[in-house]
Amino acid sequence: MLVSALLTSVGINSGLCVLFFTLYSILRKQPSNYDVYIPRLLVEGTSTRRSGFNLERLIPSPGWVRRAWKLSEEELLSSSGLDAVVFMRIITFCLKVFLVAGIIGIFVLLPVNCTGDQLEDVDFVDFSNNSLDVFTISNVASGSKRLWVHFCAVYIVTVFVCCLLYYEYKYISSKRIAYFLSSKPQPHQFTILVRSIPVSAGSSISDSINSFFTEYHPSTYLSHLVVRRTNKLRSLINDAKKYYKRIIQLQSNPTQRSHGCFNCFGLFSRNVDLVDHYEKKLEDIEENVRLEQSEVSLAGEEIHAAFVSFKSRYGAAIAFHLQQSTNPTQWVTEQAPEPHDVYWPFFSSSFIRRWISKLVVIVACILLTILFLIPVVVVQGLTNLSQLEGWFPFLESLLTITFVSEVITGYLPSLILMLFLKTVPPVMELLSSIQGYVSHSGIERSACDKVLWFTIWNIFFATVFSGSVLYQVSIFLEPSNIPSKLAVSVPAQASFFIAYVVTSGWTSASSELFRLVPLVWSLIRKPCTKIKDDELEVPSIPYHRDIPRLLFFGLLGITYFFLAPLILPFLLVYFCFGYIIYRNQVS
Repeated sequence: MLVSALLTSVGINSGLCVLFFTLYSILRKQPSNYDVYIPRLLVEGTSTRRSGFNLERLIPSPGWVRRAWKLSEEELLSSSGLDAVVFMRIITFCLKVFLVAGIIGIFVLLPVNCTGDQLEDVDFVDFSNNSLDVFTISNVASGSKRLWVHFCAVYIVTVFVCCLLYYEYKYISSKRIAYFLSSKPQPHQFTILVRSIPVSAGSSISDSINSFFTEYHPSTYLSHLVVRRTNKLRSLINDAKKYYKRIIQLQSNPTQRSHGCFNCFGLFSRNVDLVDHYEKKLEDIEENVRLEQSEVSLAGEEIHAAFVSFKSRYGAAIAFHLQQSTNPTQWVTEQAPEPHDVYWPFFSSSFIRRWISKLVVIVACILLTILFLIPVVVVQGLTNLSQLEGWFPFLESLLTITFVSEVITGYLPSLILMLFLKTVPPVMELLSSIQGYVSHSGIERSACDKVLWFTIWNIFFATVFSGSVLYQVSIFLEPSNIPSKLAVSVPAQASFFIAYVVTSGWTSASSELFRLVPLVWSLIRKPCTKIKDDELEVPSIPYHRDIPRLLFFGLLGITYFFLAPLILPFLLVYFCFGYIIYRNQVS
């Protein structure tokens, strides 16, 4: 019965993860206003941000809580895009689920567990160190009729989650359709990316594309743009962006527009208007870009990839979904990314190279997962004093001190594990960047998937197995016993995961307000940049880091709400923190 309830909870969580992945993949950012796949040099607009360093901006003020609370979803949609709305819906979804599960768990399941008689050898003299097992399902005797309460609770929460899933699917779908219909048509919606283009002898890539799509898509085909190698052009555009950014800052702070300049003898000086100076540099860059574009169009090296545009979205969708050739490695089509979202390095790669890259990344992720088991085993060894004394006999006298033993077994394992996990998102993002994606959003979503599965395996399953059955090799030889082993091992790790929620969840949500690492990195980088930028940069929210964390805490809550309901108040506090803090961050 306990095993059935556990398996049911895993089924609920799989549906929860499917929803979260669907919500995450809806949209990355609002459509941009670009008209072509070459960034503009000059963009009209004004900047209302204050330039210069202001200490008041770093002093905490309680006013942000009220502003974040009063922020409506429509205001969030207009200011931050649909991605931010979907991200916040994930948090509110978790709050609704765990509020209902918390009421059932705390007021129904917890009293049932506490009044059980399975743990008869609990030392009430040392109750603080032995009390957690009393609040878990381990205190209910096997075969007891009390287990029907847990079983019914699982199905009640299952029905509630399914109904809430249906409502969220329907709501987000309607939001996406409304957002799509209200936005202006964008070039990437009428365009597909075609790679691995075969070229016959005596013809160019452009001729092959034109003849192919004119023959097979005559009524919808509009035009195409062959991708060329433009390293110098890209460097000029990056310089133009820097100069334009500097002009905007100078226009917002007129006191910095004038700058003294000496002649070649150093005897005389004159004031130079920096805005005019940078505008002249932009004009020179614009002329160089036009010259470079003409040279690239005439003699630039073409690669076997092109953006193909159609007369309608329907025509682009048909060309994208249909296989264009009997050879699946040729005329490979995919949706064109937004102009600002393009990731160029893998445009010239062949189908075989992209396949090999994916295989290498998969192997690297598996090796990283296996290597990460080493710190997990070490961390779990810290939770077992007898095992720790066996590893380090010279610590035996130190471990007898109550305070030291409580810190080592309670707080230190979660802290060490959290520090190791900090390195996982950037590593997964790096691996995803060499996997063959042509958009930054594709890289970020792939990194999100990798971090999620890495976290579930190494933090949940590896922690459970290393704490209880790591040395029982027979579990791998008898897969049919794995559910029963999990049913025994998962409740035994309740104290560790409660501490993990506090150390990793609460601290991560609180540190999101300060963002010390991005702040320090921005301050260090400013003196090293070629163009001084007085405005502190505000980095975007790394979805590939935060979404897997939300999903993992959702897994813990769904799994432990009937096994160890005491974890639910800690999870509710985390999601309440996250609701206010992330609303402030994305607004």
